[in-house]
Amino acid sequence: MIINTFSYLWSSTAIDAIAELARNGYRTFEVPVSSPHCWPDEISKAERSAIYARLNEYGASIKSLNAGGYDINLASPAANMRRKSIEHITSVIELAEGWGVSEVVISPGTRRPMISPSLEKTYGWMYESLDSLIPLAKQAGTRLLFENTPYCFTPTIEDLAGVVGTINDDSVKIVYDVANAAYIGEDPVESLLSHHKSIGLVHISDTGTDTWGHDPIGAGVIDWHGLGQAVRETCGVSNVVLEIIREENPVQEFKTAMQALRDHGWELTN
Repeated sequence: MIINTFSYLWSSTAIDAIAELARNGYRTFEVPVSSPHCWPDEISKAERSAIYARLNEYGASIKSLNAGGYDINLASPAANMRRKSIEHITSVIELAEGWGVSEVVISPGTRRPMISPSLEKTYGWMYESLDSLIPLAKQAGTRLLFENTPYCFTPTIEDLAGVVGTINDDSVKIVYDVANAAYIGEDPVESLLSHHKSIGLVHISDTGTDTWGHDPIGAGVIDWHGLGQAVRETCGVSNVVLEIIREENPVQEFKTAMQALRDHGWELTN
């Protein structure tokens, strides 16, 4: 299973978080790209090499870099803002190439909540942005994964599967976040089973439907037994990212979560 370092966003750099987690037996990670945790413009070439050396020293690897979705918008009506978003994701792709990271998580973008631009125009701006990014990702040996998030203009699995189907290229898939899905009333088990061919990674955490969260296993509405079966039948646990977000003692939170998953029938090595 892959461990997301989101809980360390404000307390340490990504590599220091990985060092602590590696001491506790974890080896594969997803890193959110956010300053000061991990921000390409703030990591020199020498520092990138040193971080990669530390990863090798720990026997650790980064499976995915999450480029983020709050500061960027591939579907912005403004061309210069789309260019800035493309530049940021390009810098994440370059970082991924240097660290041997195979997946880059991206956001489709957002629309203004009042007097929104038409969906036709919004999709058009997003696809225009992807025309620049897909060749770069291929050249770097990385894959772009669209995440389902409630605040984006493509919040459902049907929306994102439609995007992936339109692009029709193995370099673009979905990272399916089960908490995000459950929060908007989607059935994560049914969705994973129905659309697994479009899905590259799965983010797991729990949530309620009144308050959006990335909470401990069993704290919300997710059917963990059913989800475990669906994972076994589709992507496999090696493509699952544990993304519980708790700043207080994340190591213990992850340990507790792993045991809770085992209690629900998940087969885990860590």
